[in-house]
Amino acid sequence: MPIRPAALSDAQAISRLLTQLEYPGTQDFLEVRLAALLRDSAETLLVWEESNDQADLAPAGPPRILGVLSLHFIPQLALRGDFARISYFAVDDTIRSKGIGRAMEEEATRLAREHGCALIEVHCHSRRTRAHGFYGRQGYVESPKYLIKRL
Repeated sequence: MPIRPAALSDAQAISRLLTQLEYPGTQDFLEVRLAALLRDSAETLLVWEESNDQADLAPAGPPRILGVLSLHFIPQLALRGDFARISYFAVDDTIRSKGIGRAMEEEATRLAREHGCALIEVHCHSRRTRAHGFYGRQGYVESPKYLIKRL
């Protein structure tokens, strides 16, 4: 399977995918953040690495990382099952709609079940309408209001 745990050496490719997800400028600090997440037992960071039989799907040459998904496990006090949260999820914009996102989300679902989670949540900005369609096809439903406090 081309899905594997991320490694520190994936930092440049992950930064490129985050830029496509509208998080530019991560290259200056991503390696430090990536190292911290890789040590965190509540975090699973997955990448899709192009395999030899997919060479015709991706743009020529590097990068070989075509997707990234950050999955965080959140213990719950008042519920039987925990939550899993997809924090960041991007598939290279030159290769979307080829099944990579579906496979990565299905792997995240499998891992969440394995960790005893009752649900997976994802925050997806209202302007990302194509992503909303994707999540709907994967079985996600809209939930109540999401509130944040900037610190």
